[in-house]
Amino acid sequence: MRKVFSKDNITTKELYYAPGAPIADVARTITADVGDEARAKGDAFAQEITDRFVADFEKKEDKMAHVSTFVVVGDTVYMTYYANTKEPSEDPKNQTARLAYAPMDDMSKMVHFDVQTTGDVVGDRVVDMVYDTILMQKDENTLYVLWTARVDGNYYRFYCPFDINTKMLGEVDVNRFRVGDIVNDFSASGIRAALAENDLPCKKMFSDIGIMQKLSSRVENGVRYYYSGTYSGDFTCVIKSRDLVEWEYVSQPDFINDSKWENATYVVGDKCFYFVRQQDTNKCGFLTVLDLKDNKWGKVVEIEDCQSRGDFIEYGGKLFLFHAPIDREHIGVVEIDTEDIENSRVVLQAKMHTSCFYPFVQYYRGGELAMSYTIARKHIRLGEFTLSKYL
Repeated sequence: MRKVFSKDNITTKELYYAPGAPIADVARTITADVGDEARAKGDAFAQEITDRFVADFEKKEDKMAHVSTFVVVGDTVYMTYYANTKEPSEDPKNQTARLAYAPMDDMSKMVHFDVQTTGDVVGDRVVDMVYDTILMQKDENTLYVLWTARVDGNYYRFYCPFDINTKMLGEVDVNRFRVGDIVNDFSASGIRAALAENDLPCKKMFSDIGIMQKLSSRVENGVRYYYSGTYSGDFTCVIKSRDLVEWEYVSQPDFINDSKWENATYVVGDKCFYFVRQQDTNKCGFLTVLDLKDNKWGKVVEIEDCQSRGDFIEYGGKLFLFHAPIDREHIGVVEIDTEDIENSRVVLQAKMHTSCFYPFVQYYRGGELAMSYTIARKHIRLGEFTLSKYL
């Protein structure tokens, strides 16, 4: 039988759990109380997303669908998400990791692949939960579907290659997590053991573990590394990878904060921009910057947020953050001042025509963008827009 799982490196060191609390020193707070211009642009944005509807990517028989990622390769758009085919709730005991694709000019030809479903066997073990599912492009011929699943009470990050030419899925395997010289399976236990052995702190981890789907890259010693964020509960950190299989710990905010769940990252030059939601009792997410040359964290700007997931996109030589400033029926777009984040500004704030959970923004066609999002955990929707109209 093919070996999938490996044992964690044994450590005798005790894991230090870092505290969580509101941030003491905030340079600025960007509020959701915006002016007429930002609201007018938001109204136009919401209308454009509605008018330029592309498709819904869930199956008709799905009872629930959530967390989208899409990639355009040639004339085809590929989308991942997870779905509940049994009952209308977000319950990992009944969920399936899903890949769908369709020609951009004919969505009626959409094809779906169920990549993994609760109850499937991997190696010699039974999967009892399936959760966050994302998509990354490895090269011109290969996509990776990556997702969280629980096996034997331990959450793992799995991946499966998809051949763009043959339209076939490969074998399911486990991602790896490196801290220093320690490499474990990318699992809840593997993360804890690797951090402990390297005397690194860890905020409280619970429930599933995730990897953020937005990639940005940086060449280091002649090697291109792809950056992302990983998280579990209150623990959030920056990670990087050369091959999208083994992920290396980079850093985590070194100041006491209220972080929880999804942490968006984006590298511009030697800076890694970082936005993360916080505890439900906090009115703001926080934006900060990691200097990758000296591994030092900079000032903090809080941004009013309903504690949902944010996403960065680089467009026209500038960096933008999409987030949920009021609730999951609103979208805020913030232009990030990459020289001084304290000078970042709200471009627009939109009251969307539908719920708009977890927006993910990516290039679509003609050098312009599209956004995938979840509507009430029922639809995985894609809509186009032209960001330059609002700048």
